[in-house]
Amino acid sequence: MATRNEFLPAALFKFDNLEEYVQKHLKNVYGCLGIGMLTAAVGAYVHLFTNLMQAGLLTAIGSIGLMIWLASIHHSKETVGKRMAIFSGFTFLSGISLGPLLDMAMTIDPSIIPSALLGTAVIFISFTLAALYNNNRTFLYLGGFILSGLSFLMVSSLANLFFRSQMLYDLNLYGGLIIFCAFVLYDTQLIIEKRRMGDEDFVWHAVDLFIDFIQIFRRLLIILSKKEEDKKRRRN
Repeated sequence: MATRNEFLPAALFKFDNLEEYVQKHLKNVYGCLGIGMLTAAVGAYVHLFTNLMQAGLLTAIGSIGLMIWLASIHHSKETVGKRMAIFSGFTFLSGISLGPLLDMAMTIDPSIIPSALLGTAVIFISFTLAALYNNNRTFLYLGGFILSGLSFLMVSSLANLFFRSQMLYDLNLYGGLIIFCAFVLYDTQLIIEKRRMGDEDFVWHAVDLFIDFIQIFRRLLIILSKKEEDKKRRRN
């Protein structure tokens, strides 16, 4: 006879508080996000282990260009295939653009990469579930705070180009991690509300979550690399 604990994973991902059409939309969003993660992983692999393409100014410009192109194409049944192809190109180039950070982590300790990826996945899933189970749309009110914090971090990052302050660097690094964790909460609930208002553009909604995931991963990668480097310095 099955015990209650055997049904715990299924119950955890059962969102009775969401309408059926919203749940269907979220499946499309996370399915699209999964494809984006795979193509980003392929892009990172291409940079690390092949000579086909390397991260640089062209890949960064190409990634931004594809995102703008995607935003310019209206969502419809006829354009889904084209937009998915553009989305895959955007995530592929985003994965390549992570190359220099991945190179740095590989040099320090290759185990940093899977650790950062696991940590990002745990954070992302935890905050996503918190947003999905929240019925009061509480996290939508974070929007102003998040954008203000992001603006502050951008200004402090530019200022640090001149001041070269370790304190400002750490503030940007850890503050950015907190802000993009909050973005997961905000964007998840915003996607739900947008769908309730008739927005079915699951591809663009996946872009929002993909950017959140990558930004969290990028910062965790730097934090773990920095800690491992400090440990090696102490040993020597």
